[in-house]
Amino acid sequence: MPAGSEGALRLLPGREKPLREGHPWVFSGAVGAVLGNPAPGDVVRIEDSHGVFLARGQYSPAARIRARVLERDEETRPDEAWWSDRIREALGRRRELLAEPEGACRLVFSESDLLPGLVVDRYRDHLVLQVHTPGAERMRETTIARLRELLAPAAILDRSDPDHRRLEGLGPVPDGAEDGEAASLTIRDAGLLFRVHLAAGQKTGFYVDQRLNRPAVAAWAAGRRILDAFCYTGAFSAHAARAGAASLTLLDSSRDALEAARENLALNGLDAAPLEIRRGDAFADLRRLRDEARSFDLVILDPPRLAPTRAQAPKAARAYKDVNLLAMKLLAPEGILATFSCSGGIDPPFFREIVRWASKDAGREVQVLQVLGQPPDHPVRLSLPESEYLKGLVCRVL
Repeated sequence: MPAGSEGALRLLPGREKPLREGHPWVFSGAVGAVLGNPAPGDVVRIEDSHGVFLARGQYSPAARIRARVLERDEETRPDEAWWSDRIREALGRRRELLAEPEGACRLVFSESDLLPGLVVDRYRDHLVLQVHTPGAERMRETTIARLRELLAPAAILDRSDPDHRRLEGLGPVPDGAEDGEAASLTIRDAGLLFRVHLAAGQKTGFYVDQRLNRPAVAAWAAGRRILDAFCYTGAFSAHAARAGAASLTLLDSSRDALEAARENLALNGLDAAPLEIRRGDAFADLRRLRDEARSFDLVILDPPRLAPTRAQAPKAARAYKDVNLLAMKLLAPEGILATFSCSGGIDPPFFREIVRWASKDAGREVQVLQVLGQPPDHPVRLSLPESEYLKGLVCRVL
């Protein structure tokens, strides 16, 4: 990072309260003036309306989140060494997971690990990173060098989300960002094997954030007829099959995902139970199942992110309500609904309220049996409620 005089963001009067209370984001509407001429990704001084120091953060002039806090100690200037130390500390928090040679987990979780805009997932000896802010992009070479030094991975692949980068004013992933060939490898997830194609599919290749939730849902699967909607590559279904599910119906819009799901069941010797594969849009196909008078004992709903931000929450809420309503209509009396939302724009109380609305319109009483969430490698930072993005409810539908 450049030495010398630093740029600054001076906040509007009264807009410093969230920052003083620990929230690490400065929104564009809170900025009264930009002092100096900071470039995207620069570390800037953040001041109250009187010029009093509040924090230093990475500047993102094109984004709604104008700065992301790195450091609140005025004497500390975050630089490459500072960033490198935060990576080492994040990996140290996952040392038990790193000891599992066939495992997959998250090693760096952006602001929750004090590294805004950076996500690093590990699949055996391969790493997949996402770089979503100008500050994290500025630190790309430092990040890769530190990961190589600490973990000596076989390859480091970039699976950054183009939409996230676009919102931050970033272009496509730079040429040469990947170190090594994109791999297809087999990981072990809670005792089961899954083939993961790191260069394809959702997120970084596998839903590592559902690692603990899959066995939790499978605990309700024995002897039950299972509908796994938005099944992706069949991880929930594989765990349910191992637990003794009576039958499996897998539903997803992706032909490749469904083929991978079938392969993953076979890989674990779990393809003996009656199996139905349905390709189609889950929102429409759930209606078709209803019209076919189908009935299930356990429905799993794990839809893609529908509301990345709070501004999209009202529209997403209608979709979440609709899909949960349809699931409840497909459930036999006393059936189990395992429903999830990975939308950061919908907080846990709102998600529970959405499920309540669905139960009212379905004419069914619902008991919440278990509340599920993120595993420890996806920690929730209390000063950033938005980091609690994954919400799950296991419900009995009467």
